[in-house]
Amino acid sequence: MRAYVLTRYGGPDAMELRDVPDPQPGPGDVRIKVAAAGLNPVDFKFRRGALRPISHVRLPIVAGCELAGTVDAIGPGPNRFSIGDRVYARVDKARLGAFAELVCVQQELVAAMPASLGFAEAAGLPLAGLTALQALRDELAVGRGTRLFISGGAGGVGTLAIQLAKYLGAEITTTASARGEALVRRLGADAVIDYNRDDFSAVLHGFDAVLDLVGGVTLRDSFRILRPGGRVVSIAGVPEPLTATKDLGSPPMITAAFWLMSMGIRRRARKAKANYRYLFMHPSGDDLRTLAALVDAGHVQPVMDRTYPFAEIGGAFAALEQGHAKGKIVVTL
Repeated sequence: MRAYVLTRYGGPDAMELRDVPDPQPGPGDVRIKVAAAGLNPVDFKFRRGALRPISHVRLPIVAGCELAGTVDAIGPGPNRFSIGDRVYARVDKARLGAFAELVCVQQELVAAMPASLGFAEAAGLPLAGLTALQALRDELAVGRGTRLFISGGAGGVGTLAIQLAKYLGAEITTTASARGEALVRRLGADAVIDYNRDDFSAVLHGFDAVLDLVGGVTLRDSFRILRPGGRVVSIAGVPEPLTATKDLGSPPMITAAFWLMSMGIRRRARKAKANYRYLFMHPSGDDLRTLAALVDAGHVQPVMDRTYPFAEIGGAFAALEQGHAKGKIVVTL
């Protein structure tokens, strides 16, 4: 089969299209014929080697985190799927493999894709959708009347987070460029700050929760807009000890490293009388079923930036790394 393979850590030329043996499903696996696969910043961060301290894989490895397709083989043991089922998944972080014509995935990480979506739209939903759902529902406890700030609302996670937060009943403020303002307002944002023109931390205050999708100065300034007892969850900032123990199951050495790395941001949180959490989402077939139900009920709709044929996946990554996508970039097979 054809696959996009990470051969070493480095720049774009560290990944290449090549022929590799077809994977064979093991116990508890389903093998999926991939129709489309989503691209995410974690993919190029992984390629650059930024995740090496917490993600130990043997190279070369077929890359890719999320996909949609049809079940074409089932491994030994009990199963919940049938040949031909239309499914989607966020694959196991240690196995990867979505950028290929075939991929084997543990059944508990797979769900029937939303009936109302095509393969390309469904392929862009798992990673960003699970991230948004787990951050808003599990970490920030967003509910009716929550005053929520989302930085970077026009991106892949942001577009889904706005819709999920609106469904949960939040009052949403987000940042976007002038080009992205109409999009985020259409998705449900109540107020929009143009990050090229205005300093959100100078005009906002009294927020219950922040979902930080940008990191850096934006994350730092987010603590200035919180009420005492408010919460910040980031997917772009600095990992803290709970990230190691709860999200990654890392050994004590990694926990200690994260404790040191996050001292500054945790100090800032204490000064603001706030809570800080860095989130690594976890793959979950159950949560994918929740997302599929929300999509089919009309509460959530994936936002697509552009699709590329699989043969042009290098160009798709170049577009992703420029950082201006509005929604998801997907390759189709």
